[in-house]
Amino acid sequence: MKISPSQLSRLEYRCYYLSGEDRDALNEAANALLAAGDNQAIRLRLDVSELARFEGESRNQGLFGSSICYGLVRNAESATPKQTEYLLKLATSVSEGNRLIICAPEIAWKKALHKKMQALSDVAHCEFKQPDVRAFQQWLHEEIQKTGLLIDENALPVVAAQLCGMRLAARQWIERLHLYDGGKGEVLSQQVMTELLGERAPDDLDVWVHAVAMKDKAAVRLVLRLLRDQKVNEVQLHSWLSTRFQQLLMYRWFQAKGHRNPLQAAKVFGDARQKIPQEARLWQGADLTKAVAALQDAEKLLKGASIEDKPVVMERLTIALIH
Repeated sequence: MKISPSQLSRLEYRCYYLSGEDRDALNEAANALLAAGDNQAIRLRLDVSELARFEGESRNQGLFGSSICYGLVRNAESATPKQTEYLLKLATSVSEGNRLIICAPEIAWKKALHKKMQALSDVAHCEFKQPDVRAFQQWLHEEIQKTGLLIDENALPVVAAQLCGMRLAARQWIERLHLYDGGKGEVLSQQVMTELLGERAPDDLDVWVHAVAMKDKAAVRLVLRLLRDQKVNEVQLHSWLSTRFQQLLMYRWFQAKGHRNPLQAAKVFGDARQKIPQEARLWQGADLTKAVAALQDAEKLLKGASIEDKPVVMERLTIALIH
């Protein structure tokens, strides 16, 4: 039976099947379902290989009567055919008072388990679709309002685009806002809100990273400007470049696997969502592996006891990656 996320709080069903691309929202809902209900209930967090634990606890006949058991299966999407059959059997035989929560984030639509779970009338199926920036912005606004913080709401679209789908990161950002405010109750400016998102960096840094990923010769001129004119730290340069190439590598991997949304699976957010598909066309998997290895070698020179001139290390790395 298909239900919406808003219906989960009613606790009407013995078994819930949660699927979809929005992993953070799915996990939040699953944990809320596990926590709700009888305070004396046994609560289990299970791997798909530990299903027998739920069956045993939920059917346990103790000296003082049957125990109540709530079980959360965290990774049903990785179930083997044998585990799939066992899980389907459990889903349709949860006894009254107990609760089984089956999580299958980002499960492939061809999976036999997914289709069979959807067909079970006694199982409540809730799908958490790919995060929408507008909807995420609304959620973010509501979370900020709960804290009583005053913000410049003109900055919210920028923040929502950066953090879209990453609820844990968003809550950590709100906590930083709370610490910055310190109970003053003043309106937090757009500059403060965006700076507390993460490491502050000049605009040219993102331009340089994109140029390197596009194998553009202008990347050499840009890295020299960042190093000499803007005095950007070499480790910061390396960190940004490493992040982009890790994203590229994961994007190409999920793309090769036929994933429906490789950008989402690779945890790509912000402006990079528009740039990475374009950049990835210039890189084969083997080339990206070599690039990541070159980045690791450069990191050792930057952070280790090397006598190498650090700006020269970054200049050489840039040249090596664009050729």
